Amino acid sequence: MHKGGLQLAQNKIEKSEEEWKKILTPEQYHVLRQKGTEKPFSGNLYYNKEKGVYTCAACGQELFSSDTKFESGTGWPSFYDAISSDKVRLKEDNSYFMHRIEVVCSRCGSHLGHVFEDGPVPTGKRYCINSVSLGFEKEEEAEREEK
Repeated sequence: MHKGGLQLAQNKIEKSEEEWKKILTPEQYHVLRQKGTEKPFSGNLYYNKEKGVYTCAACGQELFSSDTKFESGTGWPSFYDAISSDKVRLKEDNSYFMHRIEVVCSRCGSHLGHVFEDGPVPTGKRYCINSVSLGFEKEEEAEREEK
């Protein structure tokens, strides 16, 4: 099924690389589609302390909650868990003579970062995510008052 240039198959988004280049900034394209990495401490969301939801910068899928964000000192936004295990896919990554686990968006397949086993309780995981791979939707005051 095609809709506005998007091919939707079981909620997945598939686009050609040319289509991604048109909607992403050059830095986003490099990280999200070419598995690049932004410089540490350079991303605006690394410093973000507001309550809300972190989304995939490519497709808008909700990925991480500010409730699971923590200060890792690594220079990239870090989370100890995803909003739901079906929102991210984990893939073996043996590039650069290292063994790592890549984190990709389950909806559009974009590269987000890597996950490591040195995070805090309760999961012991550190999802080390490029700031440029993320969008942020601030929690509204009214929603906070309801909780």
